[in-house]
Amino acid sequence: MRRTFVLSVILSLFFINGFAQEKITKSEKEHILSLLDKQAEAWNEGNLEKFMETYWKSDKLVFMGSRGPTYGWQATLDSYKKGYPDKTAMGHLKFKILDLNKIDTNTVFLIGRYELTREIGDLAGHFTLVIQMIDGEWVIISDHSSGES
Repeated sequence: MRRTFVLSVILSLFFINGFAQEKITKSEKEHILSLLDKQAEAWNEGNLEKFMETYWKSDKLVFMGSRGPTYGWQATLDSYKKGYPDKTAMGHLKFKILDLNKIDTNTVFLIGRYELTREIGDLAGHFTLVIQMIDGEWVIISDHSSGES
């Protein structure tokens, strides 16, 4: 029994060390947080096109929402425009970052909370983002957002 426990501990340590996440640098963290600041600023201006500048402009972009996956930058923008047709619907966006980890040299995984304050009723929920360095810029390649009931 003890031998099995010791072997489990050794294998666990080997697994953790073998697949350890890279440490995110201060500069990378600042760039990622500024990306979300840019998103919130654009949203609060009512500017969805500027908001979408933070996303990967590719047909491979994935946005997962309550209606399932949306593929592609243009389709994601169109979906945002349908769901948030004007400033009243958009309201005021605020993000809270809950966790930020570097997966590999060029990829970051972020968990956060969003809060929309609106005259027509507030919305809130959580999101996960996969953010990747592409052509020298950090861009969102995958966004999964879920609203609270």
